[in-house]
Amino acid sequence: MPSYQKVLYLAENGVARITLNRPDKRNALDPELIRELQDAIAVSARDPAVRVVLLKGTGKDFCSGMDLAALQKSMHAEVLKNRASAQELAGLFLAMRRHPRPVIAAVHGRALAGGCGLATAADVILAAHSAQFGYTEVNIGFVPAIVTAILRRSLPEKRAFELITSGEIITAQVAFDQGLVNRVFPDETFTADVEGYVSRIASKSQSAVMLSKQLLYHVDAMPFEAAIEAGVEINTIARMTEDSKTGVDRFLKKVQ
Repeated sequence: MPSYQKVLYLAENGVARITLNRPDKRNALDPELIRELQDAIAVSARDPAVRVVLLKGTGKDFCSGMDLAALQKSMHAEVLKNRASAQELAGLFLAMRRHPRPVIAAVHGRALAGGCGLATAADVILAAHSAQFGYTEVNIGFVPAIVTAILRRSLPEKRAFELITSGEIITAQVAFDQGLVNRVFPDETFTADVEGYVSRIASKSQSAVMLSKQLLYHVDAMPFEAAIEAGVEINTIARMTEDSKTGVDRFLKKVQ
């Protein structure tokens, strides 16, 4: 298992658990934490035993956003250094999107600013009932710039505009109602409910889930006919996987 300063990593029973571990800073994102998250995501992507990635935070919050002390320091740096820093966060979001397995964010407490962006970059968001979400960058004159492309694919245009320009903090239930969050679980059973959800996803065909994720994001910017053709290609590949052959054989034996 890799060893980090600000991230906990554990892979067992098909689940890679990546945990932000700066509870004293509400898991705020600084350059070191972002780099460690990138590495942990890469490690889990290379591990053939991993079927699901679970991203969570220690302490009271999932992630409070960018570390403001680090952000303030960057404001006095040269433009190329700031661009490289921004590129690292973008690289993390892209790595999550390109990961061959599902990346699930389990959000408790607050997921604000960059922390909300981190959750949004996951394939699935599971939220505790008391969790809060918000792209609050505008409140300090900043912009949730890197996550905007992902948010725009998750919400209608007018709702996305309102969230990033108002800095509004919303409840987990509102986030669910608007389509940002996949499931909301009671606080009292949150951990158990998350484990149950993750186990169900991990039990599915690894090749089918991987191909489904690949196709879903691949067709985002495609014209309609090209997207259909991409579906043809994935359909062709899926027919030849061992999981598909075994699954069809098993089903036919049940109904005969």
